[in-house]
Amino acid sequence: MNKVPFTKMHGCGNDYIYVNAMFHEIHSPSEAAIRWSDRHKGIGSDGLVLIDRSPIPEADFEMRIFNADGSEAMMCGNASRCIGKYVYEKGLTEKTDIRLLTLSGIKPLKLHVKDEIVERVTVDMGTPSLENDKQFVPTNDTLPDGVFVSMGNPHYVIFVDDIQSIDVATEGTRLEHHPCFPERCNIEFAEMRPNGIRMRVWERGSGITMACGTGACATAVAAAATGRSGRQSRIIMDGGTLDIEWSETDNHVYMTGPATFVYEGEIEQTLPPAPPL
Repeated sequence: MNKVPFTKMHGCGNDYIYVNAMFHEIHSPSEAAIRWSDRHKGIGSDGLVLIDRSPIPEADFEMRIFNADGSEAMMCGNASRCIGKYVYEKGLTEKTDIRLLTLSGIKPLKLHVKDEIVERVTVDMGTPSLENDKQFVPTNDTLPDGVFVSMGNPHYVIFVDDIQSIDVATEGTRLEHHPCFPERCNIEFAEMRPNGIRMRVWERGSGITMACGTGACATAVAAAATGRSGRQSRIIMDGGTLDIEWSETDNHVYMTGPATFVYEGEIEQTLPPAPPL
């Protein structure tokens, strides 16, 4: 075994284990994500994030993200903000405009810095897609139909009158694996309120999480597309609030919110077996 330095960070309570893959190789990220994310026997997190050099000149850094069940995710808005804070405050860059390569493409990050501390980060989440053939997924007698929005990863947003009455674990599990979603789906439940949109999320591969950046964006887009709100929304989640703008100028979604260091440490990883002589 060998010890790997890690940093625990969260964005609105959506917590991940961050490893600088430029200096520390993770031999089996899926296996490590499962073992390290265990909240009783490991560090405890929603997954594992690897920060690496970009293999292409168009981006500054690359992100790979593995959910708590070991599956690799396309994109995570909260993790993207944390990476912006990480690379700046760790001295890996002096830029306040960073381009981050993800499996969903390159995501520009704008760092809002005060006294060399990154207080908030705005992520250009790109153009959303509302796929009409997935708009009406049968739910059940107690839930209304939702709105399917792709933010580079799939989301199904269901607007409800009373979010506290929803059994997120039961309904989220069922809908994540619905036949309409062959690649599974993130499920959001949202309630319109005077001070913003209250949202709870079931993330594919992780279950209930305190927050989801792409889910917040999908919820804001779904609310605007159905006439429930304008193009600027406050999304209130279990772990905190994000400001979302669906720009009329370029049709991109911009997400702004905080990122927080929690603690740092070392953890052992199991090395692969040596090749036979």
